[in-house]
Amino acid sequence: MAIPTTFLQDLIARADIVDVVGRSVQLKKGGANLMGLCPFHGEKSPSFSVSPTKQFYHCFGCGKNGNVISFLMDYAGMTFVEAVHDLAKDVGMQVPQDDVSPQDRAREQALRERQTTLNSVLQQASDAYRRFLKDAPRPVAYLKSRGLSGDVAKRYALGFAPEGWRTLAGVFPHYDDPLLVDSGLVISNTEDTGGEEKRYDRFRDRIMFPIRNIKGECIGFGGRVLGDEKPKYLNSPETPVFSKGRELYGLFEARGALREFGFVLVTEGYMDVVALAQLGFPNSVATLGTACTPDHVMKLFRFTDAVVFGFDGDAAGRRAARKALEVSLPYASDVRSIKFLFLPPEHDPDSFIRAHGADAFAKYVADAMPLSRFLVESASEACDLHTAEGRAHVASNAKPMWMQLPEGALKLQLLAEIAERVQLSTAELSALWLPASAGARGGGPPRAGQGEARFGAASSYARGNDSNGTVGARLRLGGRVAPASRADHAVRILLGNSALWATLTNEDHSLLCSLPEPHGPLLSWLDSQLHEHGPLVWDALQVELEGHAHKSMALRLMAQGADAASQGHESAQELRDLLNRMLIDRLKTQETEAIDAANTDPQALQRYRMLRDRRLQLIQAQSERIILG
Repeated sequence: MAIPTTFLQDLIARADIVDVVGRSVQLKKGGANLMGLCPFHGEKSPSFSVSPTKQFYHCFGCGKNGNVISFLMDYAGMTFVEAVHDLAKDVGMQVPQDDVSPQDRAREQALRERQTTLNSVLQQASDAYRRFLKDAPRPVAYLKSRGLSGDVAKRYALGFAPEGWRTLAGVFPHYDDPLLVDSGLVISNTEDTGGEEKRYDRFRDRIMFPIRNIKGECIGFGGRVLGDEKPKYLNSPETPVFSKGRELYGLFEARGALREFGFVLVTEGYMDVVALAQLGFPNSVATLGTACTPDHVMKLFRFTDAVVFGFDGDAAGRRAARKALEVSLPYASDVRSIKFLFLPPEHDPDSFIRAHGADAFAKYVADAMPLSRFLVESASEACDLHTAEGRAHVASNAKPMWMQLPEGALKLQLLAEIAERVQLSTAELSALWLPASAGARGGGPPRAGQGEARFGAASSYARGNDSNGTVGARLRLGGRVAPASRADHAVRILLGNSALWATLTNEDHSLLCSLPEPHGPLLSWLDSQLHEHGPLVWDALQVELEGHAHKSMALRLMAQGADAASQGHESAQELRDLLNRMLIDRLKTQETEAIDAANTDPQALQRYRMLRDRRLQLIQAQSERIILG
């Protein structure tokens, strides 16, 4: 549902950016504006300015700027819709829901109210657990024995659940309140009681680790025993506010450190996170008793472009790393870094750093294995590379993983590495894995020029010189003539239907973002918006464009094609046609560069062949699509 621009403007006008930013940044008066330390990068002198009159923030150090909505998205990791709803709730406004039935609207409102109530109940329990810890010598001594300071315990709001079965009855006057069960704090049991309900606290005699969402709200707990009893860790059950497959322990506390350190360290346990924070690694988070999921990876990449998975050194840790590899593959673009840290089998991050110190652990982090190498090693595990059968097994293991990678340079390089390991040429392995792209209906790739002739004849494609003297194009599609500039046309389609960006390959993204100004910088901005917040309607993008150097160009293009947001499949096909032509032209240029470099670069000819094969594949696919309609 599109949120009306008038509502967004009213919302921004009613909200006080000083109040919103001031909850996270200590601001002091500095002339007409307020100044503070930038929350988006590490600095010692304040360069982060907030203007109460313009309702705008700007960092003179890192260049980050925006309005109150973009601050919530950038700092709290919210999506655009989450930020709008959160801000609207603060100022007492109702987000328009014109296309929602009254019944659905009422259900949604009831769900939000219920979630708010559960958060309040959980926070009340967290406060009580913290008070209990202060008066409990045994858990305090345990935490000190693990090297934790009071400051770290306070930062992560650690607490203690006493041994009693109904301790929370002294915290909540109505112990029979259904909310205590719904929040996961209390267990209701009617088995073996003749139907009579028996209630008791879920967490007893455990160190309590509150789990907070990205807004800092308490949504659940993890409890650890003080000794060796089983289970060692006990987590809150799934509730309306808590899903362990989507949440990460410590992410709220680590947000600032992620921007300062430039990467996130993913571990398996609560104690790993707090111990690492104590010893200089506050950029650590943990999964919540479950394997890493796609939702975890997506959430992490909203805060950083570099992830290091640091699991235990035993067999279980290795299995967890393999699972993390599998779910990370679709997100391993050319601009992201994913690595895997493997400790000695007898250690987890907590025990290793206590035994060997922060410097030794930092060395392991620096030497972490890149995703590319872990993929190849995982595919080669238990395979005899000295036999043809073993090498064939490696190829079979590697293919499903390689196929999940997004298109781009990393995928091409890994193809070459895997081919070398299994003693095939890159072309042979490509033909084996991608037989459909090897040629038209099994006939091999088209000869140079042949496919291009078919492509040109079938596509109503006419070349001409644009006003800059560069090669432009007029493309007749559906009886309409596209703008003279392909880049203009592509930008207009993507701004009008930003969800199409996710359907493009990494190769497409690289092409579009590397275009000269103004198109490349504008599309790079669009990529960053969608990477953090998901698809946005044009109204929302228009608000976010405020202050952007190329806003006027974007408005002009959208005014030329006001129906771009509703073109649907037609837009997708137009965009694909445009990008294929642009890719073919770029590949031709790169082929020429590779030939020119062949005299001094031994790898240039192989690079030329790969580029040529890719260009011919594009031509073949495009011509077949046109012929088949």
